[in-house]
Amino acid sequence: MKKIRTFVGRKAIVLGIAALSLSLAVARSAHAVTAETADILITDGTVITMDPGRRVLEHGAIAIVGNRIAAVGTTDELRARFHARQVIDARRKVVMPGLIDGHGHAGHELFKSLAADNDDWDTIVERIYAHASTAEFWKADAMLAGLERLKFGVTTSVNLFGGGDNVYRVDDAKYGDAYLNAVQTIGLRWILGVGPRRGPYPSNYTEWNGEASRDIQVPFDKQIEVSETLIRKWHGAADGRLQMAVVYPTISPDEKLSGAALDEVKREAHVARDLSKRYHTLFLQDGHTRGTVQYANDVLGLLGPDVILSHATELTDEEIKLIASTGTRISHNPSSVFSMNGRCPVTELIDAGAIVMLGSDGVAPDRSFDMFRHMFQATRYHRYYFHDAKVLPAGKVLEMTTIDAAKALGMEKEIGSLEPGKKADIILVDWFKPHLVPMNMPVYRMVYYATGEDVATVIVDGRVLMRDRRVLTANEEHVLNAAQRESELAIRRAGLPNDPTALPDGFWGKTRLSDEPLKRP
Repeated sequence: MKKIRTFVGRKAIVLGIAALSLSLAVARSAHAVTAETADILITDGTVITMDPGRRVLEHGAIAIVGNRIAAVGTTDELRARFHARQVIDARRKVVMPGLIDGHGHAGHELFKSLAADNDDWDTIVERIYAHASTAEFWKADAMLAGLERLKFGVTTSVNLFGGGDNVYRVDDAKYGDAYLNAVQTIGLRWILGVGPRRGPYPSNYTEWNGEASRDIQVPFDKQIEVSETLIRKWHGAADGRLQMAVVYPTISPDEKLSGAALDEVKREAHVARDLSKRYHTLFLQDGHTRGTVQYANDVLGLLGPDVILSHATELTDEEIKLIASTGTRISHNPSSVFSMNGRCPVTELIDAGAIVMLGSDGVAPDRSFDMFRHMFQATRYHRYYFHDAKVLPAGKVLEMTTIDAAKALGMEKEIGSLEPGKKADIILVDWFKPHLVPMNMPVYRMVYYATGEDVATVIVDGRVLMRDRRVLTANEEHVLNAAQRESELAIRRAGLPNDPTALPDGFWGKTRLSDEPLKRP
């Protein structure tokens, strides 16, 4: 009897184990059926959401489905909810929205430091952009700019197709095509402003075919035609990542235009503004300062919520009110040369109700696309003006490069914060580093201490473009070699009377380049 009982007991145990295994299998199967599938699950990070509650989540997680954020929460919550095809471990990382650069210039990448201390800056820009650039030049510039911004965590940017004194390469669409094809390769969000360069018209350009060149003259209406061709082809391309804008030169009342000259400028401004409205693009103007905002509104009728004015220094009280009342957006560039000559009244504009974002103003002659540096610069710039360390808190400055910038671009429903339903534009910043540890107060760390070199991983539109500092969409060495080659070729083609790379007199050992004494402001 004892043997029979033992056998029966063992049989019961076996049957019990089998039943338990079956129920676990059924449970796992049920979970597999009910669990949602995420393409990417970012786990265990410190998540700065920039959502309406400005939540910062420890051990936070983000689920991405397709090109959008499906959920934001704790790692435990999202692991229980989602089955992920790819998991990105964000331990010791800050997870935050991709940064937005509200104002830059195409061409600047191949023009770094050239004429930095030269009074002939505009002349040299004119020579290179209008008379020494080729389609390969613009392609190399775009690839390098995309690479630099990607490695610095700048996922969206606004760019004018040229610079200097409003020199834009719009004599032929081939230059814009080369540039935008290259940008598309990198995979970032990019807004490119095209439009007529500053008059008088016709404008002079030089076309190159190998070593041979020919000079051409291009009237205003032809430049508008080329701009429209580029807008029709590229606005909304690359699944919406590429957008176009219309740029028109800033006109100063100091020019004292009247009669037929004023009528012609009004016509040109109307044509450019109408182009932006017909294609529902942003309208950009560069280099605003005291008096030009009032003129743009009262004489040319250009302001509005789809308009971005860069710099906007030394504004009158009336102009501050005008910007706020018309909904016009401002791009403030605290590291630019323009900001040395006058102050953009950022705090006054924001307090009046205007939307202000930060920009780099491009990388020539003396800065970079590192928006972390420009955030820090913004705090010091305005705190010095007021002699008040409480001006522009770190949180507000971070807003100006994320959600406020998205509002300025009319894209706040798509980017600028980490919220379900928004596009998955996300960066991971490694803050397990000497200059960032201890890992607390993450918003302060990002604004005051971090640099673009701390960005580890970048995701745009749900696609990983850089993982652990390794760029996945471009060969870095090829990009750098092409940029070096095209810069040297452009300098040679420009035929400048003096070497723009040479150090100026007084570079060493003096407190000012010129022999003139320093003057107190």
